[in-house]
Amino acid sequence: MRSTITTRGQTVIPAEIRKRFHLDPSRQLEWIGEDGNIKVLPVAEDPIEAFRGRGKGGSTTRLMNERRRDRH
Repeated sequence: MRSTITTRGQTVIPAEIRKRFHLDPSRQLEWIGEDGNIKVLPVAEDPIEAFRGRGKGGSTTRLMNERRRDRH
């Protein structure tokens, strides 16, 4: 499937893809450019689920250390 980018930088998501991945209007997409490729991922509606797997690991430890520093 192909789509064209308009002069305003917009494109259309093909209907088959929208149906297959349940992409409704106002659904957010995340665009990732890496290794010369572009990935488009639907953002999970649950913010906790959206964050899961995106960090370096140890987020809780870093957050707690930051809070301790803030208290001092």
